[in-house]
Amino acid sequence: MQIQDQILTTLPVFEVSDTLKEVIKFFEETTFSHIGVVEDGTYLGLLAENDLGCFEPDKKIEEFRFSLETFHVTKETSWLDVLENFARNEANVTPVLSGENTLMGYYYLNDVVGSFIGTPFFTEPGGILVVAKGIKDYSFSEISQIVESNNAKLLGAFVTGNQNDVIEITMKINNGNLNEITQTFRRYNYTILFGNNDDQFMEDLKQRSDYLDKYLNV
Repeated sequence: MQIQDQILTTLPVFEVSDTLKEVIKFFEETTFSHIGVVEDGTYLGLLAENDLGCFEPDKKIEEFRFSLETFHVTKETSWLDVLENFARNEANVTPVLSGENTLMGYYYLNDVVGSFIGTPFFTEPGGILVVAKGIKDYSFSEISQIVESNNAKLLGAFVTGNQNDVIEITMKINNGNLNEITQTFRRYNYTILFGNNDDQFMEDLKQRSDYLDKYLNV
């Protein structure tokens, strides 16, 4: 999935020499969690809306230089890593940098999640299956082989849990009858955590996936 067309170039970028007056106004008039700061065009970091109470209009951003948050992504960063960046930093906006450390624009959480939910993983009819296996024992090639050996197609799969060296994998399968596929996974020593058809797919996936829950509720 390509998300580069979601880069926003309409949000402001502040110079470290600017006063905080316009930053305060920006946060008061929007719902964005962060905004970027540069020095002579080079990215320095982000001011956070959570620090709004500490800002004094007549002070310069320079006085907050060492409090700036520095997370960012690049244009080449994959969509999954972009989502992880949002979740890890509890942000709804993240800057996108070029190779010259120039702030090209921003990704907005709602736009990226909207692109994710618009993929075939969510929109195509099928069933949802959640399995678990030791981190050293599973492989996505094996998972795909198991599904296809039962005359079904894997629409998508990703890791939704990792605890005590056990990996949890959520997959979407175009065949709504999961019984034979489930039995095959058991024969390959996968533990079946969940299996259901498409009518309950969205609700159950949101409940089971800590990642998606955090992305949608930052």
